[in-house]
Amino acid sequence: MGRLHTPHGTIDLPTFMPVGTCGTVKGLTFDQVAAAGAQIVLGNTYHLALRPGPELVAQLGGLHQFIGWNKPILTDSGGFQIFSLAQMTKITEAQAVFRSHIDGSQLELSPERAVRIQEQLGSDIAMVLDHVIGLPATYAAVEEAMERSTRWAARCQRAHQRSDQIQFAIVQGGLDPGLRRRSAEQLVSLEFPGYAIGGLSVGEEPAAMYETIAATCPCLPVDRPRYLMGVGTPRDLLEGVLRGIDMFDCVMPTRNGRNASAFTDSGQLKIRNSCYRDDPRPVQADVETPQSHLSRAYLRHLFMAGEMLGPILLSLHNVAYYQRLMRQAREAIAADSFLEFYNRRLAGWGAGDSRDDSD
Repeated sequence: MGRLHTPHGTIDLPTFMPVGTCGTVKGLTFDQVAAAGAQIVLGNTYHLALRPGPELVAQLGGLHQFIGWNKPILTDSGGFQIFSLAQMTKITEAQAVFRSHIDGSQLELSPERAVRIQEQLGSDIAMVLDHVIGLPATYAAVEEAMERSTRWAARCQRAHQRSDQIQFAIVQGGLDPGLRRRSAEQLVSLEFPGYAIGGLSVGEEPAAMYETIAATCPCLPVDRPRYLMGVGTPRDLLEGVLRGIDMFDCVMPTRNGRNASAFTDSGQLKIRNSCYRDDPRPVQADVETPQSHLSRAYLRHLFMAGEMLGPILLSLHNVAYYQRLMRQAREAIAADSFLEFYNRRLAGWGAGDSRDDSD
C-alpha cells in the first residue's frame, strides 16, 4: 500500500477515481462523491476544451473552484477520444485534429496544446497526449501508435511548466508484450513522476488485458504510481491490484447505476427484475450512503415509475461500492492477506444472487 501526495491532498493507494468527464460525476453532487469515499476524481481535456473552455475555467479560479471539489483531480489528455471519436479524427505527427461531437467544429489537439489546456484547468495530475487505437489491430499499426505516443510524451514533458502539477506518461503497445516493454522502457528513461497503462479495455478479452498488465507492470518503477486507464469491473480492479496497479478510473459505476444495475459482493443486481418487487433488503447492508437503508423494492419502484431518484441512488451506491472495494484491498494489503481477500471476492461474485433471475 502506498500514498500519493498532491497539492489538494493525499491519496491512499490503490484507489479508484470516479469519472467526471465534463466537470461532473453524472447524477451526483461532489459532496455525495466525497461522502462515498472518493479521494480523487477525473476530468477530460477534450470535453472541457469544447465546453465551457479552459480559458473560462481558468478565469473562474481553475477546475477545483469551478466544480466545487477541493480534493485532487486528474485530467485525461484527450488521447482516448482519438479512439472513441476515430471517425471524426485525423492523426498526424504534429497533432490530432478532431471534429466536435457537439457541433462539428474543428479542434486541434497537439501534445503542447493538451498540456496547456490541463495547466489552465489546474489539475493535480495531468496526462500526456497519447495515440490510442482500437483492438484488434495489425502489429505495424500498434507499433506506429506506440512510437508516436513516446514522441508525444517527450513533447508533453518539454512543454510542461506548472510546478504544482505532476505529469504521468502512458504506456502503449496493444496486446504485444514486446511492444509494451519497449514503450515502458522508453518512458521510464524520461523519468516521469507516474506511469499509466493505456489502450486497454478497447475490445480485447479480459484475460488478454490481465496478461498485458502482468507483462507491463514489472517494467515500471515500484516507487511511482501505476495507473490502469478506463478499467473496469470490480474483478478488473482486483486483478489489476494483484498485478501491481495503484490507480483506476471507469464510467461503469455511474453508467450501470443509471441503467438499474447495482454492484454487490454477490455480483450485479438488475434492480428492475420482478424478484425485487417486494424485497425489503438494502442493496448491500455494509455499503454506507445516506440512503443505503432503502429497500430493493423501493429502488425498483423508482425505476419502474421513471423517477430520476432511482438512477441517482444506484449511481451513488455503485461509487460507494467501488470505494469500499479499494479500501478493503488496502486493508488486506496492509494485513498481508490480499490474496485471501481476492479469492473471497471472486468466489462471491461467481456465486451471484439466486433471486436475480431475468424477467
